[in-house]
Amino acid sequence: MHVTKSWALSLAALSLTATHALSTSTPKKVVVTGAGGQTGQALFRKLLTYPEEFTPIGFVRTPESKQSLLDSGIPSGSIAVVDVTDGPAVKAFLTSSPVDAFCICTSGKPAPTGVMTEEGKPVFGYPNGSPEEVDWIGQRNQINACGAGTHVVVCSSMGGTDPSNMLNKLGRTVDSEGKEVGGNILKWKRKAEKYLIDSGLPYTIVHPGGLLNEPGGERELVVGVDDSQEGTTSRLVPREDVAEVMLQALRNEGYRNRSFDLRAKDKGDGVVTTDFAGLLGTLEGKNTDYSLGEIM
Repeated sequence: MHVTKSWALSLAALSLTATHALSTSTPKKVVVTGAGGQTGQALFRKLLTYPEEFTPIGFVRTPESKQSLLDSGIPSGSIAVVDVTDGPAVKAFLTSSPVDAFCICTSGKPAPTGVMTEEGKPVFGYPNGSPEEVDWIGQRNQINACGAGTHVVVCSSMGGTDPSNMLNKLGRTVDSEGKEVGGNILKWKRKAEKYLIDSGLPYTIVHPGGLLNEPGGERELVVGVDDSQEGTTSRLVPREDVAEVMLQALRNEGYRNRSFDLRAKDKGDGVVTTDFAGLLGTLEGKNTDYSLGEIM
Protein backbone atom coordinates (compact mmCIF):
# COMPACT_ATOMS: atom_id res chain seq x y z
CA MET A 1 0.00 0.00 0.00
CA HIS A 2 2.86 2.36 0.86
CA VAL A 3 4.52 1.68 -2.53
CA THR A 4 1.31 2.40 -4.42
CA LYS A 5 0.78 5.68 -2.58
CA SER A 6 4.37 6.78 -3.22
CA TRP A 7 4.05 5.93 -6.92
CA ALA A 8 0.81 7.91 -7.14
CA LEU A 9 2.40 10.93 -5.47
CA SER A 10 5.40 10.72 -7.81
CA LEU A 11 3.14 10.51 -10.85
CA ALA A 12 1.15 13.52 -9.65
CA ALA A 13 4.37 15.48 -9.14
CA LEU A 14 5.59 14.61 -12.63
CA SER A 15 2.26 15.64 -14.10
CA LEU A 16 2.38 19.00 -12.31
CA THR A 17 5.97 19.54 -13.45
CA ALA A 18 5.09 18.79 -17.08
CA THR A 19 2.06 21.07 -16.95
CA HIS A 20 4.16 23.86 -15.43
CA ALA A 21 6.84 23.42 -18.10
CA LEU A 22 4.25 23.70 -20.88
CA SER A 23 2.65 26.75 -19.33
CA THR A 24 5.93 28.57 -18.76
CA SER A 25 7.83 27.56 -21.91
CA THR A 26 8.87 30.44 -24.13
CA PRO A 27 7.22 30.48 -27.57
CA LYS A 28 9.56 29.95 -30.51
CA LYS A 29 10.42 33.15 -32.32
CA VAL A 30 9.96 32.50 -36.03
CA VAL A 31 10.56 34.70 -39.07
CA VAL A 32 8.47 34.04 -42.17
CA THR A 33 9.80 35.73 -45.31
CA GLY A 34 7.51 36.32 -48.24
CA ALA A 35 4.73 36.93 -45.69
CA GLY A 36 2.90 39.15 -48.18
CA GLY A 37 2.68 36.33 -50.72
CA GLN A 38 0.09 33.60 -50.82
CA THR A 39 1.97 30.63 -49.32
CA GLY A 40 4.07 32.72 -46.94
CA GLN A 41 1.00 34.55 -45.71
CA ALA A 42 -0.84 31.26 -45.16
CA LEU A 43 2.03 30.05 -42.94
CA PHE A 44 2.34 33.42 -41.17
CA ARG A 45 -1.36 33.48 -40.30
CA LYS A 46 -1.28 29.89 -39.05
CA LEU A 47 1.62 30.65 -36.72
CA LEU A 48 -0.22 33.69 -35.36
CA THR A 49 -3.07 31.43 -34.22
CA TYR A 50 -0.73 29.58 -31.82
CA PRO A 51 0.70 32.35 -29.59
CA GLU A 52 1.51 29.82 -26.87
CA GLU A 53 3.89 28.08 -29.30
CA PHE A 54 5.13 30.73 -31.72
CA THR A 55 5.95 34.41 -31.93
CA PRO A 56 6.06 34.99 -35.69
CA ILE A 57 7.50 37.97 -37.51
CA GLY A 58 6.50 38.38 -41.15
CA PHE A 59 9.03 39.89 -43.56
CA VAL A 60 7.56 41.81 -46.50
CA ARG A 61 9.41 43.57 -49.29
CA THR A 62 7.52 46.86 -49.45
CA PRO A 63 5.59 49.25 -47.18
CA GLU A 64 2.58 48.60 -49.39
CA SER A 65 2.69 44.90 -48.53
CA LYS A 66 2.94 45.77 -44.86
CA GLN A 67 -0.08 48.05 -45.09
CA SER A 68 -2.09 45.31 -46.75
CA LEU A 69 -1.36 42.98 -43.81
CA LEU A 70 -2.16 45.75 -41.33
CA ASP A 71 -5.49 46.35 -43.05
CA SER A 72 -6.29 42.66 -42.64
CA GLY A 73 -5.88 42.89 -38.87
CA ILE A 74 -2.30 41.73 -38.30
CA PRO A 75 -0.58 43.84 -35.62
CA SER A 76 2.21 46.18 -36.69
CA GLY A 77 4.70 44.63 -34.29
CA SER A 78 4.45 41.32 -36.12
CA ILE A 79 5.53 42.74 -39.50
CA ALA A 80 8.91 43.99 -40.72
CA VAL A 81 9.78 45.55 -44.06
CA VAL A 82 12.99 43.77 -45.09
CA ASP A 83 14.14 43.15 -48.67
CA VAL A 84 15.82 39.73 -48.67
CA THR A 85 18.04 40.73 -51.59
CA ASP A 86 19.61 43.27 -49.21
CA GLY A 87 22.00 41.05 -47.26
CA PRO A 88 23.09 43.64 -44.66
CA ALA A 89 19.44 44.49 -43.89
CA VAL A 90 18.54 40.84 -43.24
CA LYS A 91 21.66 40.36 -41.13
CA ALA A 92 21.01 43.54 -39.13
CA PHE A 93 17.48 42.45 -38.23
CA LEU A 94 18.53 38.99 -37.04
CA THR A 95 21.53 40.35 -35.16
CA SER A 96 19.30 42.68 -33.16
CA SER A 97 16.50 40.13 -32.83
CA PRO A 98 17.71 36.49 -32.94
CA VAL A 99 15.16 33.80 -33.82
CA ASP A 100 14.68 30.08 -33.23
CA ALA A 101 13.46 29.30 -36.74
CA PHE A 102 13.49 30.98 -40.13
CA CYS A 103 10.92 30.06 -42.79
CA ILE A 104 11.80 31.01 -46.36
CA CYS A 105 8.75 31.57 -48.56
CA THR A 106 10.29 34.11 -50.95
CA SER A 107 10.46 33.32 -54.64
CA GLY A 108 10.80 35.08 -57.95
CA LYS A 109 7.33 35.66 -59.39
CA PRO A 110 6.96 35.53 -63.18
CA ALA A 111 4.58 37.88 -64.98
CA PRO A 112 3.78 38.56 -68.65
CA THR A 113 5.95 41.31 -70.13
CA GLY A 114 3.39 42.32 -72.74
CA VAL A 115 5.63 40.95 -75.50
CA MET A 116 4.50 38.00 -77.59
CA THR A 117 6.59 35.37 -79.35
CA GLU A 118 6.31 34.72 -83.08
CA GLU A 119 4.06 31.81 -82.15
CA GLY A 120 1.72 34.16 -80.30
CA LYS A 121 2.71 33.04 -76.79
CA PRO A 122 3.31 35.58 -73.98
CA VAL A 123 6.88 36.27 -72.92
CA PHE A 124 7.36 36.17 -69.14
CA GLY A 125 9.77 38.15 -67.00
CA TYR A 126 10.46 38.75 -63.32
CA PRO A 127 9.61 42.40 -62.61
CA ASN A 128 10.33 42.18 -58.87
CA GLY A 129 13.62 40.30 -59.03
CA SER A 130 15.04 37.51 -61.17
CA PRO A 131 15.41 33.93 -59.93
CA GLU A 132 19.15 34.54 -59.52
CA GLU A 133 18.47 37.63 -57.39
CA VAL A 134 15.61 36.24 -55.28
CA ASP A 135 15.92 32.46 -55.27
CA TRP A 136 19.70 32.31 -55.06
CA ILE A 137 21.16 35.56 -53.72
CA GLY A 138 18.10 36.33 -51.58
CA GLN A 139 17.99 32.85 -50.08
CA ARG A 140 21.74 32.87 -49.50
CA ASN A 141 21.37 36.19 -47.67
CA GLN A 142 18.70 34.69 -45.44
CA ILE A 143 20.72 31.56 -44.70
CA ASN A 144 23.88 33.56 -43.96
CA ALA A 145 22.01 35.79 -41.53
CA CYS A 146 20.76 32.89 -39.41
CA GLY A 147 22.63 32.16 -36.21
CA ALA A 148 24.02 28.74 -35.32
CA GLY A 149 21.26 26.28 -34.56
CA THR A 150 18.51 28.24 -36.30
CA HIS A 151 16.08 25.82 -37.95
CA VAL A 152 15.62 26.92 -41.57
CA VAL A 153 12.42 25.75 -43.29
CA VAL A 154 12.18 26.34 -47.05
CA CYS A 155 9.21 26.31 -49.39
CA SER A 156 10.75 25.35 -52.73
CA SER A 157 9.23 23.52 -55.71
CA MET A 158 9.05 20.14 -57.38
CA GLY A 159 10.62 19.76 -60.80
CA GLY A 160 14.26 20.22 -59.83
CA THR A 161 15.42 16.89 -61.27
CA ASP A 162 14.42 18.00 -64.79
CA PRO A 163 16.59 20.80 -66.24
CA SER A 164 14.15 21.15 -69.15
CA ASN A 165 11.17 21.80 -66.86
CA MET A 166 9.03 24.58 -68.33
CA LEU A 167 9.45 26.69 -65.18
CA ASN A 168 13.14 27.07 -66.04
CA LYS A 169 12.21 28.62 -69.39
CA LEU A 170 10.22 31.51 -67.89
CA GLY A 171 12.23 34.73 -68.08
CA ARG A 172 15.00 33.12 -70.11
CA THR A 173 16.31 35.16 -73.04
CA VAL A 174 19.23 35.09 -75.48
CA ASP A 175 21.76 37.92 -75.38
CA SER A 176 23.56 39.56 -78.30
CA GLU A 177 26.23 36.85 -78.20
CA GLY A 178 23.69 34.07 -78.45
CA LYS A 179 24.06 33.09 -74.80
CA GLU A 180 21.03 32.13 -72.72
CA VAL A 181 20.51 34.42 -69.72
CA GLY A 182 17.87 34.70 -67.01
CA GLY A 183 15.23 32.20 -65.98
CA ASN A 184 16.24 28.79 -64.60
CA ILE A 185 14.31 29.29 -61.38
CA LEU A 186 14.43 25.62 -60.34
CA LYS A 187 18.19 25.49 -60.87
CA TRP A 188 18.70 28.57 -58.70
CA LYS A 189 16.40 27.16 -56.03
CA ARG A 190 18.37 23.93 -56.05
CA LYS A 191 21.62 25.86 -55.66
CA ALA A 192 20.22 27.62 -52.59
CA GLU A 193 18.97 24.34 -51.10
CA LYS A 194 22.37 22.72 -51.47
CA TYR A 195 23.97 25.83 -49.93
CA LEU A 196 21.65 25.49 -46.94
CA ILE A 197 22.43 21.81 -46.48
CA ASP A 198 26.17 22.46 -46.69
CA SER A 199 25.86 25.32 -44.16
CA GLY A 200 25.36 22.89 -41.29
CA LEU A 201 22.18 24.62 -40.09
CA PRO A 202 19.26 22.34 -39.27
CA TYR A 203 16.91 22.43 -42.25
CA THR A 204 13.61 21.26 -43.69
CA ILE A 205 13.09 21.68 -47.43
CA VAL A 206 9.61 21.15 -48.85
CA HIS A 207 9.11 20.75 -52.61
CA PRO A 208 5.39 21.26 -53.26
CA GLY A 209 3.73 20.28 -56.51
CA GLY A 210 1.49 22.71 -58.35
CA LEU A 211 -0.10 25.04 -55.81
CA LEU A 212 -3.88 25.20 -55.40
CA ASN A 213 -5.79 28.09 -53.87
CA GLU A 214 -8.17 25.73 -52.09
CA PRO A 215 -8.82 24.95 -48.41
CA GLY A 216 -6.31 22.76 -46.61
CA GLY A 217 -6.99 19.90 -44.23
CA GLU A 218 -9.31 18.14 -46.67
CA ARG A 219 -6.98 15.74 -48.48
CA GLU A 220 -4.53 12.92 -47.96
CA LEU A 221 -1.01 14.24 -48.37
CA VAL A 222 1.67 12.26 -50.18
CA VAL A 223 5.40 12.76 -49.65
CA GLY A 224 8.18 11.57 -51.94
CA VAL A 225 11.59 12.48 -53.29
CA ASP A 226 13.15 13.31 -56.65
CA ASP A 227 9.88 14.16 -58.44
CA SER A 228 8.54 10.63 -58.06
CA GLN A 229 4.88 10.17 -58.98
CA GLU A 230 4.38 7.21 -56.63
CA GLY A 231 1.40 7.37 -54.31
CA THR A 232 -0.93 9.45 -56.47
CA THR A 233 -1.30 10.64 -60.05
CA SER A 234 -1.99 14.14 -58.69
CA ARG A 235 0.76 16.70 -59.12
CA LEU A 236 -1.02 19.33 -57.01
CA VAL A 237 -1.32 20.43 -53.39
CA PRO A 238 -3.24 23.26 -51.67
CA ARG A 239 -1.09 26.13 -50.39
CA GLU A 240 -2.79 25.79 -47.00
CA ASP A 241 -1.52 22.21 -46.74
CA VAL A 242 2.00 23.31 -47.64
CA ALA A 243 1.81 25.91 -44.89
CA GLU A 244 0.58 23.29 -42.43
CA VAL A 245 3.48 20.95 -43.23
CA MET A 246 5.94 23.80 -42.74
CA LEU A 247 4.35 24.58 -39.37
CA GLN A 248 4.53 20.91 -38.39
CA ALA A 249 8.23 20.92 -39.29
CA LEU A 250 8.69 23.43 -36.46
CA ARG A 251 6.93 21.08 -34.03
CA ASN A 252 8.39 17.70 -34.98
CA GLU A 253 12.07 16.83 -34.65
CA GLY A 254 11.68 14.17 -37.36
CA TYR A 255 11.41 16.90 -39.99
CA ARG A 256 14.89 18.23 -39.29
CA ASN A 257 17.51 17.67 -41.98
CA ARG A 258 14.90 16.38 -44.41
CA SER A 259 14.27 17.41 -48.02
CA PHE A 260 11.16 15.99 -49.70
CA ASP A 261 8.34 16.51 -52.21
CA LEU A 262 4.73 17.16 -51.23
CA ARG A 263 1.54 16.47 -53.18
CA ALA A 264 -2.08 15.79 -52.29
CA LYS A 265 -4.56 13.22 -53.51
CA ASP A 266 -7.80 14.45 -55.03
CA LYS A 267 -10.40 15.39 -52.46
CA GLY A 268 -12.35 12.29 -51.45
CA ASP A 269 -9.53 9.95 -52.48
CA GLY A 270 -7.82 8.39 -49.45
CA VAL A 271 -7.90 9.50 -45.83
CA VAL A 272 -7.37 13.12 -44.78
CA THR A 273 -3.89 13.50 -43.26
CA THR A 274 -3.88 14.28 -39.55
CA ASP A 275 -0.79 12.39 -38.34
CA PHE A 276 1.94 14.85 -39.25
CA ALA A 277 4.45 13.32 -36.85
CA GLY A 278 4.31 10.13 -38.91
CA LEU A 279 3.91 11.72 -42.36
CA LEU A 280 7.55 11.27 -43.39
CA GLY A 281 7.61 7.62 -42.30
CA THR A 282 6.76 6.43 -45.82
CA LEU A 283 10.05 7.90 -47.06
CA GLU A 284 11.97 5.30 -45.02
CA GLY A 285 14.74 7.84 -44.41
CA LYS A 286 15.12 8.92 -48.04
CA ASN A 287 16.01 12.53 -48.83
CA THR A 288 16.29 14.49 -52.08
CA ASP A 289 19.23 13.36 -54.22
CA TYR A 290 20.98 16.57 -55.28
CA SER A 291 23.18 14.73 -57.78
CA LEU A 292 20.09 14.61 -60.01
CA GLY A 293 19.13 17.52 -62.22
CA GLU A 294 21.31 20.60 -62.59
CA ILE A 295 22.49 23.32 -60.22
CA MET A 296 23.55 26.73 -61.49
